[in-house]
Amino acid sequence: MRDMKRWIPFTKKSPTVAVLRLSGVIAAGNRGGLSDQALAPLIEKAFQRGKPAAVALIINSPGGSPVQSALIGARIRRLADEKNIPVFAFVEDVAASGGYWLAAAADEIFVDASSVVGSIGVISAGFGAHELLSKHGIERRVHTAGKSKSMLDPFRPEQDEDVARLHKMLEQIHANFIDHVKARRGEKLVDNPDMFTGEIWIGQQAIEQGLVDGLGHLVPVLKDKFGKDVRLRRYGIRRPMWQRFGAQVAQDALSGIEERAEFARFGL
Repeated sequence: MRDMKRWIPFTKKSPTVAVLRLSGVIAAGNRGGLSDQALAPLIEKAFQRGKPAAVALIINSPGGSPVQSALIGARIRRLADEKNIPVFAFVEDVAASGGYWLAAAADEIFVDASSVVGSIGVISAGFGAHELLSKHGIERRVHTAGKSKSMLDPFRPEQDEDVARLHKMLEQIHANFIDHVKARRGEKLVDNPDMFTGEIWIGQQAIEQGLVDGLGHLVPVLKDKFGKDVRLRRYGIRRPMWQRFGAQVAQDALSGIEERAEFARFGL
Protein backbone atom coordinates (compact mmCIF):
# COMPACT_ATOMS: atom_id res chain seq x y z
CA MET A 1 0.00 0.00 0.00
CA ARG A 2 2.81 2.39 0.84
CA ASP A 3 4.40 1.92 -2.60
CA MET A 4 1.01 2.37 -4.32
CA LYS A 5 0.56 5.80 -2.74
CA ARG A 6 3.46 7.11 -4.80
CA TRP A 7 1.38 6.56 -7.95
CA ILE A 8 -2.00 7.80 -6.71
CA PRO A 9 -2.64 11.48 -7.58
CA PHE A 10 -3.05 14.03 -4.76
CA THR A 11 -1.61 11.73 -2.08
CA LYS A 12 1.14 13.11 0.11
CA LYS A 13 4.54 11.62 -0.72
CA SER A 14 7.15 10.74 1.85
CA PRO A 15 9.93 13.35 2.08
CA THR A 16 13.12 12.60 0.15
CA VAL A 17 16.64 13.45 1.27
CA ALA A 18 19.48 13.49 -1.25
CA VAL A 19 22.55 11.77 0.19
CA LEU A 20 25.91 12.76 -1.30
CA ARG A 21 29.01 10.75 -0.37
CA LEU A 22 32.25 12.79 -0.14
CA SER A 23 34.95 10.21 0.52
CA GLY A 24 38.67 10.46 -0.17
CA VAL A 25 41.46 12.97 -0.57
CA ILE A 26 40.52 16.36 -2.04
CA ALA A 27 42.57 17.10 -5.16
CA ALA A 28 42.27 18.83 -8.52
CA GLY A 29 41.71 16.83 -11.67
CA ASN A 30 40.22 13.42 -12.24
CA ARG A 31 42.37 11.11 -10.10
CA GLY A 32 39.61 9.29 -8.25
CA GLY A 33 39.54 11.76 -5.35
CA LEU A 34 37.24 14.66 -4.60
CA SER A 35 37.35 17.67 -6.92
CA ASP A 36 34.87 20.33 -7.95
CA GLN A 37 35.10 19.06 -11.53
CA ALA A 38 34.09 15.53 -10.56
CA LEU A 39 31.47 16.50 -7.97
CA ALA A 40 29.77 19.43 -9.73
CA PRO A 41 27.19 17.37 -11.68
CA LEU A 42 26.42 15.23 -8.61
CA ILE A 43 25.97 18.23 -6.33
CA GLU A 44 23.75 19.98 -8.88
CA LYS A 45 21.62 16.85 -9.32
CA ALA A 46 21.34 16.28 -5.56
CA PHE A 47 19.82 19.73 -5.04
CA GLN A 48 17.63 19.80 -8.15
CA ARG A 49 16.23 16.30 -8.65
CA GLY A 50 12.81 15.69 -7.10
CA LYS A 51 12.74 18.74 -4.80
CA PRO A 52 14.53 17.12 -1.82
CA ALA A 53 13.58 18.10 1.72
CA ALA A 54 17.28 18.24 2.55
CA VAL A 55 20.72 17.27 1.33
CA ALA A 56 22.89 15.05 3.53
CA LEU A 57 26.67 14.89 3.12
CA ILE A 58 28.48 11.73 4.20
CA ILE A 59 32.05 12.88 4.75
CA ASN A 60 35.16 10.77 5.16
CA SER A 61 38.16 12.85 4.13
CA PRO A 62 41.56 13.75 5.61
CA GLY A 63 41.66 16.91 3.47
CA GLY A 64 43.73 18.00 0.52
CA SER A 65 43.59 20.98 -1.83
CA PRO A 66 42.42 24.22 -0.16
CA VAL A 67 41.11 25.58 -3.46
CA GLN A 68 39.12 22.46 -4.33
CA SER A 69 37.73 22.39 -0.79
CA ALA A 70 36.60 25.99 -1.16
CA LEU A 71 35.08 25.41 -4.61
CA ILE A 72 33.11 22.35 -3.48
CA GLY A 73 31.95 24.02 -0.28
CA ALA A 74 30.93 27.19 -2.11
CA ARG A 75 28.91 25.20 -4.65
CA ILE A 76 27.04 23.42 -1.87
CA ARG A 77 26.26 26.68 -0.07
CA ARG A 78 25.17 28.47 -3.24
CA LEU A 79 22.64 25.80 -4.13
CA ALA A 80 21.45 25.45 -0.54
CA ASP A 81 20.77 29.19 -0.31
CA GLU A 82 19.23 29.49 -3.78
CA LYS A 83 16.81 26.61 -3.22
CA ASN A 84 16.33 27.07 0.52
CA ILE A 85 17.31 23.47 1.23
CA PRO A 86 18.94 22.55 4.56
CA VAL A 87 22.23 20.65 4.51
CA PHE A 88 23.33 18.11 7.12
CA ALA A 89 26.81 16.60 7.33
CA PHE A 90 27.56 13.17 8.79
CA VAL A 91 31.22 12.44 9.54
CA GLU A 92 32.45 8.86 9.35
CA ASP A 93 36.13 8.22 10.25
CA VAL A 94 37.49 11.69 9.68
CA ALA A 95 36.65 15.21 8.54
CA ALA A 96 39.98 16.94 8.94
CA SER A 97 41.59 19.93 7.26
CA GLY A 98 39.83 20.26 3.87
CA GLY A 99 37.44 17.51 4.98
CA TYR A 100 36.27 19.77 7.79
CA TRP A 101 36.01 22.67 5.32
CA LEU A 102 33.40 20.57 3.47
CA ALA A 103 31.59 19.67 6.70
CA ALA A 104 31.41 23.33 7.65
CA ALA A 105 29.39 23.99 4.50
CA ALA A 106 26.49 22.17 6.20
CA ASP A 107 23.95 23.77 8.52
CA GLU A 108 24.43 21.01 11.10
CA ILE A 109 27.27 18.51 11.56
CA PHE A 110 26.90 15.09 13.20
CA VAL A 111 29.71 12.72 14.12
CA ASP A 112 30.29 9.25 15.50
CA ALA A 113 31.72 9.04 19.01
CA SER A 114 35.08 8.06 17.47
CA SER A 115 35.14 10.45 14.47
CA VAL A 116 38.25 12.61 14.04
CA VAL A 117 37.47 16.29 13.43
CA GLY A 118 39.49 19.49 13.07
CA SER A 119 43.07 19.95 11.88
CA ILE A 120 42.26 23.52 10.90
CA GLY A 121 45.64 24.40 9.46
CA VAL A 122 47.72 24.24 6.30
CA ILE A 123 50.64 21.96 5.53
CA SER A 124 53.32 21.84 2.85
CA ALA A 125 55.71 18.88 2.67
CA GLY A 126 58.45 17.73 0.34
CA PHE A 127 61.94 16.25 0.13
CA GLY A 128 65.45 17.59 -0.34
CA ALA A 129 67.64 15.53 -2.67
CA HIS A 130 70.62 17.80 -3.30
CA GLU A 131 73.01 15.76 -1.09
CA LEU A 132 71.95 12.54 -2.80
CA LEU A 133 72.82 14.02 -6.20
CA SER A 134 76.14 15.28 -4.93
CA LYS A 135 77.12 11.87 -3.54
CA HIS A 136 76.50 10.31 -6.94
CA GLY A 137 78.41 12.97 -8.83
CA ILE A 138 75.34 14.41 -10.51
CA GLU A 139 75.34 18.11 -11.31
CA ARG A 140 71.96 19.82 -11.65
CA ARG A 141 71.77 22.69 -14.13
CA VAL A 142 68.85 25.11 -13.89
CA HIS A 143 68.49 28.45 -15.69
CA THR A 144 65.65 30.85 -14.91
CA ALA A 145 64.37 34.30 -15.77
CA GLY A 146 63.08 35.65 -12.47
CA LYS A 147 64.89 35.14 -9.18
CA SER A 148 61.97 33.31 -7.54
CA LYS A 149 61.23 30.95 -10.42
CA SER A 150 63.06 27.97 -8.85
CA MET A 151 61.67 28.52 -5.35
CA LEU A 152 61.91 25.39 -3.14
CA ASP A 153 63.68 23.35 -5.81
CA PRO A 154 64.14 19.96 -4.07
CA PHE A 155 67.45 19.42 -5.88
CA ARG A 156 69.22 22.39 -4.34
CA PRO A 157 69.83 23.46 -0.70
CA GLU A 158 66.85 25.12 0.98
CA GLN A 159 67.01 28.92 0.91
CA ASP A 160 65.85 31.06 3.87
CA GLU A 161 64.05 33.53 1.61
CA ASP A 162 62.16 30.67 -0.07
CA VAL A 163 61.02 29.31 3.30
CA ALA A 164 59.90 32.78 4.41
CA ARG A 165 57.93 33.22 1.20
CA LEU A 166 56.30 29.81 1.62
CA HIS A 167 55.31 30.55 5.22
CA LYS A 168 53.67 33.78 4.09
CA MET A 169 51.62 31.87 1.52
CA LEU A 170 50.60 29.21 4.04
CA GLU A 171 49.57 31.84 6.58
CA GLN A 172 47.28 33.52 4.02
CA ILE A 173 45.62 30.21 3.16
CA HIS A 174 45.31 29.45 6.88
CA ALA A 175 43.61 32.82 7.42
CA ASN A 176 41.13 32.00 4.65
CA PHE A 177 40.37 28.66 6.34
CA ILE A 178 39.81 30.36 9.71
CA ASP A 179 37.50 32.94 8.15
CA HIS A 180 35.43 30.16 6.55
CA VAL A 181 35.06 28.24 9.82
CA LYS A 182 34.14 31.35 11.79
CA ALA A 183 31.62 32.43 9.15
CA ARG A 184 29.92 29.02 9.13
CA ARG A 185 30.09 28.07 12.83
CA GLY A 186 29.82 31.57 14.31
CA GLU A 187 28.98 31.73 18.01
CA LYS A 188 28.91 27.93 18.27
CA LEU A 189 32.71 27.94 18.54
CA VAL A 190 34.22 28.13 22.01
CA ASP A 191 37.09 30.49 22.80
CA ASN A 192 40.00 28.08 22.62
CA PRO A 193 43.53 29.21 21.67
CA ASP A 194 44.16 25.77 20.15
CA MET A 195 41.13 25.92 17.87
CA PHE A 196 43.07 26.88 14.73
CA THR A 197 46.47 25.35 15.47
CA GLY A 198 45.87 22.14 13.52
CA GLU A 199 44.68 20.31 16.66
CA ILE A 200 42.18 17.48 16.25
CA TRP A 201 39.27 16.37 18.44
CA ILE A 202 37.33 13.12 18.78
CA GLY A 203 33.53 12.84 18.85
CA GLN A 204 32.23 14.45 22.04
CA GLN A 205 35.30 16.67 22.29
CA ALA A 206 34.44 18.18 18.91
CA ILE A 207 30.93 18.92 20.17
CA GLU A 208 32.34 20.67 23.23
CA GLN A 209 34.53 22.84 20.98
CA GLY A 210 31.52 23.85 18.88
CA LEU A 211 33.03 22.33 15.74
CA VAL A 212 30.08 19.94 15.34
CA ASP A 213 26.51 19.83 16.63
CA GLY A 214 25.98 16.33 17.98
CA LEU A 215 26.50 12.61 17.91
CA GLY A 216 24.37 10.87 15.31
CA HIS A 217 24.29 8.59 12.28
CA LEU A 218 22.63 9.24 8.95
CA VAL A 219 19.43 7.14 9.05
CA PRO A 220 18.39 7.68 12.70
CA VAL A 221 18.95 11.45 12.49
CA LEU A 222 17.06 11.82 9.21
CA LYS A 223 14.16 9.70 10.48
CA ASP A 224 14.01 11.88 13.58
CA LYS A 225 13.93 15.05 11.46
CA PHE A 226 11.71 13.93 8.57
CA GLY A 227 9.74 10.95 9.85
CA LYS A 228 10.17 7.20 9.70
CA ASP A 229 9.06 7.06 6.04
CA VAL A 230 11.81 9.39 4.80
CA ARG A 231 13.34 8.19 1.52
CA LEU A 232 17.06 8.46 0.73
CA ARG A 233 18.33 9.13 -2.79
CA ARG A 234 22.08 8.44 -2.87
CA TYR A 235 24.77 10.00 -5.06
CA GLY A 236 28.48 9.25 -5.32
CA ILE A 237 31.40 9.28 -7.74
CA ARG A 238 31.49 6.24 -10.01
CA ARG A 239 34.41 5.48 -12.28
CA PRO A 240 33.66 4.42 -15.86
CA MET A 241 34.47 0.77 -16.59
CA TRP A 242 37.29 1.64 -19.01
CA GLN A 243 39.18 3.45 -16.23
CA ARG A 244 39.59 0.21 -14.32
CA PHE A 245 41.97 -1.27 -16.87
CA GLY A 246 45.33 -0.57 -18.50
CA ALA A 247 47.45 2.37 -17.41
CA GLN A 248 44.67 3.61 -15.14
CA VAL A 249 45.33 0.69 -12.80
CA ALA A 250 48.85 1.94 -12.08
CA GLN A 251 47.57 5.48 -11.60
CA ASP A 252 44.89 4.29 -9.22
CA ALA A 253 47.44 2.27 -7.26
CA LEU A 254 49.61 5.36 -6.80
CA SER A 255 46.60 7.46 -5.83
CA GLY A 256 45.60 4.77 -3.35
CA ILE A 257 49.01 4.88 -1.69
CA GLU A 258 48.86 8.65 -1.43
CA GLU A 259 45.35 8.48 0.02
CA ARG A 260 46.33 5.89 2.62
CA ALA A 261 49.24 8.09 3.67
CA GLU A 262 46.85 11.00 4.24
CA PHE A 263 44.45 8.92 6.33
CA ALA A 264 47.39 7.43 8.26
CA ARG A 265 48.21 10.89 9.61
CA PHE A 266 45.12 10.52 11.80
CA GLY A 267 45.79 6.93 12.87
CA LEU A 268 43.30 5.50 10.37
